[in-house]
Amino acid sequence: MDSRHMDADIASRTEAIVGRLKPLEGPLLPILHDIQAEFGYVPQASLPVIAHGLNLSRAEVHGVVSFYHDYRETPAGRHVIKLCRAEACQSMGGDALAERLLGLLGIDWHETSSDGAVTIEPVYCLGLCACAPAAMVDGEVIGRLDADAVQDLAKVVRA
Repeated sequence: MDSRHMDADIASRTEAIVGRLKPLEGPLLPILHDIQAEFGYVPQASLPVIAHGLNLSRAEVHGVVSFYHDYRETPAGRHVIKLCRAEACQSMGGDALAERLLGLLGIDWHETSSDGAVTIEPVYCLGLCACAPAAMVDGEVIGRLDADAVQDLAKVVRA
């Protein structure tokens, strides 16, 4: 499918989501959430459709997408690692583990590996402070990370 047809498909699917959720009070965040669930990210081709449907500027919609870290502007990898960067995890060695994991994966924060296997994102508290350092991998939380667990995690998501 060429990019023109893909953009038309994205616009059509976005219009359906906007039409369904527009009656809600404060519909922008629910619309963005459903668009990300539909596509795995918020495509640029969706922004003008959302803006038009809600009578907002494209800049306003882009500002919301770029402000909230959970919205992606590009597709994520097959696996998504969210590594806690909050104080409790940092105090338990989280910084060193984060650097080790980034090195093992060969990517930096908010990046996806070139093979599309993994995306890594910082988060600021997963609610596992008593089990620090913590991560979430594909929606599953993992506590008490250590160097061995980080190495195993890197192998699993690269497989």
